[in-house]
Amino acid sequence: MVRANPLHNDPQVAPGSLHARLAGPRTAFGNPGSNGAIPVDPRQAPPLGSPTVTAAHAVSVPVVDYSAVRLIKKEVGERLSDLLRTRPGMSLGAQEQQGRHLINEQVAVWSDAEAIKRGFGTGPGEDAAIAQAVFDLQFRAGRLQQHLDNSLVENIFINGFADTWLDFTDGRRVQVAPVADSDEELRELLHDLARRTTGQSERSLSTADPFLALRLSDGSRLQAVTGVTPGTYVTIRRHSMRHANLPDLVNRGMLDSTLEQFLRACVRAEKNVMIVGGQAAGKTTLLRALLKEIDPDERFATLETEYELFAHENGHHRQVVPMEARESNGEIVAGQAAGVITLMDLMYRALRMTLTRIVVGEVRGPEIVAMLQAMTNGAGGNLCTLHAIHPSVVFDRIAELYLQAQANMSETLAYRQAANGLHFIVFVSSIDETKIGGHRHRFVSHVLEVTGIGEGGRPETNAIFGPRPEWGEHRAVPLMQPRCITDLRRVGFDGSLLMDPSGAWTAELPLLVKEAGL
Repeated sequence: MVRANPLHNDPQVAPGSLHARLAGPRTAFGNPGSNGAIPVDPRQAPPLGSPTVTAAHAVSVPVVDYSAVRLIKKEVGERLSDLLRTRPGMSLGAQEQQGRHLINEQVAVWSDAEAIKRGFGTGPGEDAAIAQAVFDLQFRAGRLQQHLDNSLVENIFINGFADTWLDFTDGRRVQVAPVADSDEELRELLHDLARRTTGQSERSLSTADPFLALRLSDGSRLQAVTGVTPGTYVTIRRHSMRHANLPDLVNRGMLDSTLEQFLRACVRAEKNVMIVGGQAAGKTTLLRALLKEIDPDERFATLETEYELFAHENGHHRQVVPMEARESNGEIVAGQAAGVITLMDLMYRALRMTLTRIVVGEVRGPEIVAMLQAMTNGAGGNLCTLHAIHPSVVFDRIAELYLQAQANMSETLAYRQAANGLHFIVFVSSIDETKIGGHRHRFVSHVLEVTGIGEGGRPETNAIFGPRPEWGEHRAVPLMQPRCITDLRRVGFDGSLLMDPSGAWTAELPLLVKEAGL
């Protein structure tokens, strides 16, 4: 049987398709032969306080005098501080409303002064752009905000204040205008974000404390470092599918409907599942989708270093207990950092909260021990993710984390607990074809059933789903039935679906994969 490679790039792109639109002419940094950003007409700037969501605003910025923005922001900030001293307890919404009023007043003053200096007026478009920039700097994320508001932006990279790049969901990486005019200004922006971030205490960023990790108000994850780097470096990871479900992933070509029904049955049959893959492969997105298959009234906990699963915000679950680890507050007590709460700390507390399941957003350290203990001691249905570059190294990764946890841990113990606790390993693969004019593809490639201890004491597995390289098929298709097929049938799974070696992939799905940039 011969099949076409579904990830091969078609030389022809249908006019008007999403692929064609995303691959169309660029209007800013990143154009072949371009030496800089093409400014957006200030008259096109959005109203004060409104989101800027278009791709054009994401890859270029209005012509704005940011030295004026900083001066106006300083004046507005001082007047707001005076107001808060007389009206303590003012809500954030009320502060923003007052802020808009003060910003408009100060922009009018600035506009009058500019008109005298220039000999002609600034115009309403330029005034609106200045006002928006001041508002974003005072209440949002400054020049970063336009990128945070753009649903097509997947990642933001700042390599020193003068070098900013965006990753788009279609696989493009584009250089954009700087978000600060100096390293000092960039660090001040990060300090402001730390102070304003809901639920986060004020954190410093200096040579003495060179790392900063934040969850921004939109759920994006920010990691910054300075002091140990030539300048301040920032990475912001976006969550484009905060409330994904399994049908969404089918539509995007990450899995087919056969695997959708299989994974749904695994969750409902309370199987312990570990989702594995490389960085940015889509592990967290798949885990969010699996959480949607848990009954709305089932009581379970999510344990995370920063909230990324959003199970407590998805409108589906009514009994979820979200728990977030915490960094040190910077104080040292008895020679140790004060205020730290680790995933291991959360794990042991969660085990005492009468939960049916425990979900760990990402196992990356000693919490692997408590995670596998929960899988062997509880009723089942626990879920987690783990970094690994290939399915064959998953158990070695587990053993590495075990050995890091405690000196008396052993590889043999790690293998035994993994074999006893895990039911399925789901591997998410990523193929990046952007360098050859294609896209970045994310898809489930393997589903392994853990069947016990095998030769040499290592866990033994059956490949239930896997690729068909002889057909040029990289995505997971059925290979065999699991030993626990009876358990899956009890929750409604149709075992005959595993009889079709091609699964439910159709000729149309490869195009969906390319157009969605997965």
